[in-house]
Amino acid sequence: MKVLLANPRGFCAGVDRAIEIVERTLDMLESPVYVRHEVVHNRCVVEELRNKGAIFVEDLNEIPEGSVVIFSAHGVSRRVREDAKRRRLRVIDATCPLVTKVHLEVLKNHREGYETIMIGHRGHPEVDGTIGQYDTTSENTIFLVESPQDAERIQIRNPLKVAMVTQTTLSIDDTAEIIEILVARFPNIRRPKKDDICYATQNRQNTIKELVKVCDLILIVGSKNSSNSNRLHEIALKRGVDSYLIDTPEEISSHWLKGKQCVGLSAGASAPETLVQSVVLALKNYQATEIVEQVGVEEKITFRLPKELWDFTAKSTQSVSTK
Repeated sequence: MKVLLANPRGFCAGVDRAIEIVERTLDMLESPVYVRHEVVHNRCVVEELRNKGAIFVEDLNEIPEGSVVIFSAHGVSRRVREDAKRRRLRVIDATCPLVTKVHLEVLKNHREGYETIMIGHRGHPEVDGTIGQYDTTSENTIFLVESPQDAERIQIRNPLKVAMVTQTTLSIDDTAEIIEILVARFPNIRRPKKDDICYATQNRQNTIKELVKVCDLILIVGSKNSSNSNRLHEIALKRGVDSYLIDTPEEISSHWLKGKQCVGLSAGASAPETLVQSVVLALKNYQATEIVEQVGVEEKITFRLPKELWDFTAKSTQSVSTK
């Protein structure tokens, strides 16, 4: 059995940044560090950060007033930011800059009197945060479209003042179908100058499309609540190749591997390389005799850490120097 490793795979720049923000904050501060929602959607990453002292919560009311809170990479609504200010929380924002880009697009649409259609999955924290950029008391609003059927049915108050954005972790193919319908229905729809689906999501989906041409099984390392990991899994299934989404190598079943000649292995943007290598080791124990790295796009993008993190660093240094 041959194993073909996808490239690129695993952590993207936004995830790297978010994890580093939590780790640096834990190193700097003796007081409890709270994180609103899982900082990234990976069970192993969250457990590791929890073991280092991070306290994950879903509601700001669980956090004592005046405490430090980190917003997850998925972003938050305006209401959450207002609640944090009201509770005098010291905020460090780990929102992925590509999600922030979508928030800014939505705010611009709102200010200029446009209704916005968001393509995304209901209940995902990124979607909740983006939709939450609109003022609910305004006559202009934002609508969620999840499917081509939704796109066919949606009613807009003024078809001449409608805009469109997408969740950053969607399937490129599925989104294209919805966008085609919306453009046909609303020819003047305002679209982002650059696609909202992030570079890492696109790159990882492209690698799966190549792997399914030569592999008879695709394994994706990623958690069940990871949108981008699920999209990789779905791409393989839709192309008729067996595929499984796993958090750890212990989840692999020998039944999946029976009769397979080539296994493609990738990881969602929130899954660490250590997990990928543990899966490789498990596959070797299942008699994989050849491990091959796929040739792929080299990702060189990095994101700066937020200013408020450096502010905390400076204050901590000043505090130590005066003691």
